[in-house]
Amino acid sequence: MRVVLAEDGVLLREGLAGLLDRFGFEVVAAVGDADALVAAVAEKRPDLVVTDIRMPPGYTDEGLRAAVRLRRDHPGLAVVALSQYVARSYAADLLNSDGGRRVGYLLKDRIADIEDFVEALRHVAAGGTVIDPHVVRQLLHRRRDPLAQLSARELQVLGLVAEGHSNAEIARRLVVSEAAIGKHVGNILAKLDLPPTEDTNRRVLAVLAYLRGTEA
Repeated sequence: MRVVLAEDGVLLREGLAGLLDRFGFEVVAAVGDADALVAAVAEKRPDLVVTDIRMPPGYTDEGLRAAVRLRRDHPGLAVVALSQYVARSYAADLLNSDGGRRVGYLLKDRIADIEDFVEALRHVAAGGTVIDPHVVRQLLHRRRDPLAQLSARELQVLGLVAEGHSNAEIARRLVVSEAAIGKHVGNILAKLDLPPTEDTNRRVLAVLAYLRGTEA
């Protein structure tokens, strides 16, 4: 899988490049700013882009805006954004792009397992959607605080759904029955007025569709 990596920090960029290489990805370009990212994608035509959000020259949201542009200019391009915070407006733009497929938004400080991170990249590249649960919470709070309707367990399950996990995987993580998780998911979808579905990625897309709704 061909990857373009964008990260302004030299040590982190080299570390990520080495990590991806170790897990069988081909890093065809590793760049340090948004303009170089756009140029590298145009030249290398990668399968996946992994980009930081804060990039030169302004160190605000240049990388995220570049990701939105790349998704518009290169339909089908998989993009995973890495950040230390949630940039609400452009995060929504990124997650809305291309129907919400082949996209991820992960918070650096919450990546606790390397293999989970690598699996998230592969899931996105294969057409899936992976969102850190904290990002979901931040975006949901743009609306009428619908999370107030959910129990603590339902919030926990919603976070794992947003990460792209199946009911069986969630059940194993929470050490409960798969039937119990199915019931929780059904309650969540009902409370958030979302269509029920058994397909994991379609459930994530249903959450994204809710996030795309107009604000109160």
